[in-house]
Amino acid sequence: MKTPFNKFIYIGFLLLGAYQLLFTKDYMQAVSSFGIGLAFDPFNTDQKWNDRPTWQKAVLIIHLALVAGLFGYAIGLNDK
Repeated sequence: MKTPFNKFIYIGFLLLGAYQLLFTKDYMQAVSSFGIGLAFDPFNTDQKWNDRPTWQKAVLIIHLALVAGLFGYAIGLNDK
């Protein structure tokens, strides 16, 4: 896929996840949407990971960390 199209899908999944998180309070669906958003790399997909700028790596790693943290939070809420 081309990068501009990936950006729209990535932003769409982030907005969907934010809606599910903030308005419907469905944490597992929000985690799913945020996680699927990671599959659509908003940056240049032809560029190797080692050749990417540090800020792009940081954005993707922080996004992954937030997905993992929200997943743990959602599992903890369902454990009660």
